[in-house]
Amino acid sequence: MSDDELGAAPISIPAAARGRVRPFEPIDLLVVNDAVVRIAAIEGAFPWHFHDEDELFLCWEGGFRIEVRDREPVELVTGDLYVVPRGIEHRPVAERRAIVLLLERSETLPYGN
Repeated sequence: MSDDELGAAPISIPAAARGRVRPFEPIDLLVVNDAVVRIAAIEGAFPWHFHDEDELFLCWEGGFRIEVRDREPVELVTGDLYVVPRGIEHRPVAERRAIVLLLERSETLPYGN
């Protein structure tokens, strides 16, 4: 098997996290099948929005909550995963800086549909 068939070099998530200076500006780390893995710093409250597809959140560092319209918020700490189902209005909120990994389709817009 050639190097091209094995894929690119490994990606350092801690290094990518250190590079996230401004909150809510995700960057794409890699694409796998029909999904993209994104990383972002979050701090404060993101605007309410929804997507036409599911959105996976992995709390990589720190802690934050996902506020879901008309439901109890979901608290995430380092290592926790949560999926917001398609069509559900939500917003991530972090009292202190946190790092999140997102698994989404490449065409998913950060501010929703």
